[in-house]
Amino acid sequence: MSLDALKSAVPDYAKDLKLNLGSVIGNSDLPAQQLWGTVLATAIASRSPIVLRELEPEAKANLSPEAYTAAKTAAAVMAMNNVFYRTRHLLSDHEYGTLRAGLRMNVIGNPGVDKVDFELWSFAVSAINGCGMCLDSHEQVLRKAGVEREVIQEAFKIAAVVEAVGVTLDAEAVLAR
Repeated sequence: MSLDALKSAVPDYAKDLKLNLGSVIGNSDLPAQQLWGTVLATAIASRSPIVLRELEPEAKANLSPEAYTAAKTAAAVMAMNNVFYRTRHLLSDHEYGTLRAGLRMNVIGNPGVDKVDFELWSFAVSAINGCGMCLDSHEQVLRKAGVEREVIQEAFKIAAVVEAVGVTLDAEAVLAR
């Protein structure tokens, strides 16, 4: 399937999601690599088999092999980091923040693609996973690199819509049984 097929699968009661899916992905002003890397990373982060299965082929067709791998890597490393840093932040005992993380995350320093793109994908995954510390950290790196707020907002709009479509279609799959 494709983006169009995914839109067709969205039920009538979620028409806004269908329209938003078309606008945030189908009419995005982001460069192709930023757009499709964000789509792939957030499709993975959504944990929706339907969304990932439908969006991955189009993402793969629009990304270089390096960018395709880097987008998957962003989703993987942020799955770990978002849990770790969100938990550290939520604990009332702030001493955990002084302890060494001791987790490997070397790929963030050398992701194999433009650092801005990887940061944008990491930011979008963090939006889905709800890690405020990671959101702030990646947003600051992006802003220091000269990325406009509108571009950053595009990433979290994609994250929001991809996540909502995944939740809706997965619920429909369960209810159809």
